[in-house]
Amino acid sequence: MKQQLERFALDYDRAEERLAGQGDDQSSIHYPALYLFIGDKAGEAIGAMKEIHDRKWDNSRGVMYLWVTTAGGASVQAEESPAVKRHVLAGTEGGGDPKKARAELYRKLYDSGQGWFELNRTLRQVSSHIAEYGRLYASFDRIHLSVITRVDDPLNVFVQELSLLAKSILGQSFKSVQMDLYALISEREQVEAFGYGSSAGVAFLRELDYMQQPDYSFSAPLHVTEDGISIPVTHQASPLFDLVYVLSDRNERGLLAADELQGCYEMISHISLLKNRKYKEQVFGPGSGSYNNTSFKNNVMTESGRQGYVSAGMAKVKRPNQSIALVVLYHFLRQLKADMAEEPEIGEQEKLSMFGVHPAAFEEQAARLVPDIEAISEMHALMTNEVSYASLRQMSIREAEQALYGEGCRAFFRSNYEDPARHGLEQLDVAAKLENELRSRTSATPMIGLFQLYHWSGERKEAGGLLPYVQNLYRETQRELELARFELEQAYEGRVEQLPFKKVPFMDKRNVRSFISELFRSVYYRKRDLLMLEIKLKLISRYEAEIEAFHKRCEVKIHQFESLEQLLRASAQESVTWADDYIGQNIMEYYELVTKRVTDELKAKRGAGAFFEDRLLGNQRELLEQGIEGFLTKLIKACREHILTSPYFKLSFEEELLQRSNVTIEYNNKEVLSKDDLFKKLYRTLEDRAAIQLRLYDYTQEHRYEEKYVFGDVESEFVRYVFSVDESSRIYKLGGVHEKRSSGIVKLNLMGGFHLEDLMYYRNGKVYYESYVANGYELHGLDPARLPELR
Repeated sequence: MKQQLERFALDYDRAEERLAGQGDDQSSIHYPALYLFIGDKAGEAIGAMKEIHDRKWDNSRGVMYLWVTTAGGASVQAEESPAVKRHVLAGTEGGGDPKKARAELYRKLYDSGQGWFELNRTLRQVSSHIAEYGRLYASFDRIHLSVITRVDDPLNVFVQELSLLAKSILGQSFKSVQMDLYALISEREQVEAFGYGSSAGVAFLRELDYMQQPDYSFSAPLHVTEDGISIPVTHQASPLFDLVYVLSDRNERGLLAADELQGCYEMISHISLLKNRKYKEQVFGPGSGSYNNTSFKNNVMTESGRQGYVSAGMAKVKRPNQSIALVVLYHFLRQLKADMAEEPEIGEQEKLSMFGVHPAAFEEQAARLVPDIEAISEMHALMTNEVSYASLRQMSIREAEQALYGEGCRAFFRSNYEDPARHGLEQLDVAAKLENELRSRTSATPMIGLFQLYHWSGERKEAGGLLPYVQNLYRETQRELELARFELEQAYEGRVEQLPFKKVPFMDKRNVRSFISELFRSVYYRKRDLLMLEIKLKLISRYEAEIEAFHKRCEVKIHQFESLEQLLRASAQESVTWADDYIGQNIMEYYELVTKRVTDELKAKRGAGAFFEDRLLGNQRELLEQGIEGFLTKLIKACREHILTSPYFKLSFEEELLQRSNVTIEYNNKEVLSKDDLFKKLYRTLEDRAAIQLRLYDYTQEHRYEEKYVFGDVESEFVRYVFSVDESSRIYKLGGVHEKRSSGIVKLNLMGGFHLEDLMYYRNGKVYYESYVANGYELHGLDPARLPELR
């Protein structure tokens, strides 16, 4: 059920992100895009980034993802699809000297002509696939190639070859290829494997510094045809990548991200959109400006011409949709529980009839089980012994019956009354009868359900329990039965001559016949009444047992219901805890009121039992028939279709947060949060949490250059507020990407101009790199003599 709740919350969040048909839109990229993931470790980024693009970009189905991995990379999760292509490099099966792993990978591929051919074929297939989606883009002149790798992944030893081969093949279909590199650092992983991992990371960064030099050039026979012909791929003197972004799971303040590198994947997507966005309209004033890649590159370059590296930070303020979904579901269940537990105005006699334990009901059932009294008249046909009335008159009635009939009367009564009645009782399915009766009654009365039936089937009289009444009826019937037995015994002990029948002198046979008629009336009529009481007593006992069993079944379901309530509460509170401390405030309190308002309005429109109609949750009595998971499925569906669709959930991000912020404030309290105060807090939240996702030695290093971009609906008051803050004094460029979304905004901070020696990761790892090299480790495929000196 936990997974079911998570799926519900995530589905609601995705639906709200898309906000289909409600005025919100998706962004579009202008040119085609290919993401080239190099190395086993980079594979985990594919699914995350594809999901973001599919949700945010309306032409995302044309985006391609190529993952170049080793033979051992199959264990890394990355779902393959027409848009996701996995290529296993030849010669990466493992083995060999671990000290030379990175260098041997490099040499093996160069020695394998077939490996280069297979790589060529894969890249051509990817290029062809992209061409099939040309209609999705505003222009097909350029393609954006984003290379993504982890700095400590051995396979990035091929970054220059893979990148240049991809660029060369794509260049056959596109007039230009803009190529960026995203180098990812996982410092959390360095806690366990800090030696070799740090050394390999520094080795790659040193190679990267070489590739980004202004005079960097390259030529190698990377093009291999199906006939084994090799053709050189050449790169003239210039940095290999347009821009290199270095992103880490530790930010510039030294804090590790809770979601590891997931935030970095989202940043890459936003940077991609910033650089490759299809402009629909002019939405910002002339002072705000849009992103200009050339200008940015120039600003992060030193006067000596050395290209600076770039990092980024990102923060989101958005409606916490997943938390809202779980909180509303929890409060919806509580509202339903309150409705379900409400005692309807039903009298005791009606409750007794509902459970079939009204005294008249027992009388009727017993009468149906015990044959009609008229059958006793058939006893007149029984053969009698020749006994004179004179002989009978001094006998007791029992003695006289024995003298006349022996065991005949008792045998007749047993076979014609007792046996059929007891057989009918044995065949009677009291449980099914009770169940059918309750089902029939509750179907006609929607407000009678589990909680009422639980209380009414219990022993607590103050809660409406009927068992005390049934038990009292049992005792009364038992006393009646004892009295009837006593009276029968008294009747049997009476003398024949004392019976009130007309005795005619000298008419012996007539007197015997009159006695026999009186015998049947005074004894066997009583015996039938006695049998009726015995059957009634057994019926009461059976019903009492079945009601107790029914009560226990209800108790189990109520425990399940309460367990579900606890699970929903725990899930909601956990989700709220994970939500932003400020953005998630008062969610429980505010949405309790909103949920109640929605449910009250729906009940006012459709009646008190609206939620227990077949098209919503269905009959109360049957809600848990399919188990607690089935009930949760129904609950989620009703919540999604009839609660979360209310206009109360369609407020703008700012308005919803403002109302939620003030929900616990009294009307006359002077501390009510104003809209300006709210905007100031939101702005500070964005700025604080968009810290650059990279730890630098000097926070204000010499060549630091910043640009900041807001992704959001520019028609919203808050975005306008962001552009007005420090408008005359800001020292950074502020721009925007218009996304018509009412659910929140994103702020992306770009910072460039630093160099690898400014990275704390580089400074800390350099000592490991030097030590590993001194101990015989070969960490480069390139000739180390060609690489720049360690700084």
